[in-house]
Amino acid sequence: MESILGILFHSIGGFSSGSFYMPFKKVKGWAWESYWLIGGFFSWLIVPPIAAYLTIPNFAEIISVASPSIKALAFSMGLIWGIGGLTYGLGVRYLGMSLGNSIVLGFCSAFGALVPSIYYNFYPSEGKVSFTEMLASSGGKLVLLGVLVCLIGIAISGKAGMLKEKDFAVGHEDRDRDFSLVKGLIIAVISGILSSFFNFGIEVGKPLAEAAVVSGCNPLFQNNVTYIVVLWGGLTTNFIWCIYLNFKNKTFGDYTNTAAPISKNVMFSALAGTMWFLQFFFYGMGESKLGNGASSWILHMATIILTANFWGFYLKEWSGVSKKTFNTFLLGIGLIMLSIVLVGIGNSL
Repeated sequence: MESILGILFHSIGGFSSGSFYMPFKKVKGWAWESYWLIGGFFSWLIVPPIAAYLTIPNFAEIISVASPSIKALAFSMGLIWGIGGLTYGLGVRYLGMSLGNSIVLGFCSAFGALVPSIYYNFYPSEGKVSFTEMLASSGGKLVLLGVLVCLIGIAISGKAGMLKEKDFAVGHEDRDRDFSLVKGLIIAVISGILSSFFNFGIEVGKPLAEAAVVSGCNPLFQNNVTYIVVLWGGLTTNFIWCIYLNFKNKTFGDYTNTAAPISKNVMFSALAGTMWFLQFFFYGMGESKLGNGASSWILHMATIILTANFWGFYLKEWSGVSKKTFNTFLLGIGLIMLSIVLVGIGNSL
């Protein structure tokens, strides 16, 4: 029953994450950096404390008395992850919902499963599995095989992107005008690798979650206090970059431009930001049932990939491509999903 609940919570969170970019498509007359920043305020600054207050009433005290080194490390992981989250939006912009999410989250799945184990190889911790221990066990080897299959799936997805670009070069000039394979792939690789550090942020911030449980918090919501510190790091990175782009592109006027539907833009950006945070709200609930190993992270990524591809088909991002291109894309997705199954089984062993 615990496993079923864990899968259900991860699925809800994955659906929320895979869908969060859709409200941004309703924003009119604003530059990317403007609506990304407004959405970010809700994702990283406004909604997380509200969620923590509703589920962990003494969350502020838990953070204030926590070890400075733990908070600094969790914040640092958030900074690194913030770069990944920042470039995620650009990756989806240049590659589309389906291909962009598949490549970004494929890398995120692989490295999210590996980064903690590599860290514990250098800094052993009781109860934590190191990379060396993974190599020495059958389950660990299966996890590594799954990561390899994931990377192969990503490479094939990239090939599908190359074929799509070729298909759209002639006769489809009106489709996916933002589509750029080279830009998108570079950004997606960076985003996928760096985004995986959120998983490690949860890991190093575990003492905060444990303190919440000790104080009487329902274990389902224990990670809500950890998210606040990690997301401060993400907010810092994204805030600096978006403000820089506002200066560079002279888009500060977006926020007061009456020619644009300001209230609707804020509403849709806020909705996107809230949906984005809900992925981790439910991730924490799923993690409390399954544990914060590779299985939780990979399962979360899987549901996001499936949801994002659903929206990609809904938006007809692959309409007009050749049969070869579409089949290549399906093969890449199939391998990514297979890798998720392999990692999940390996982690259970």
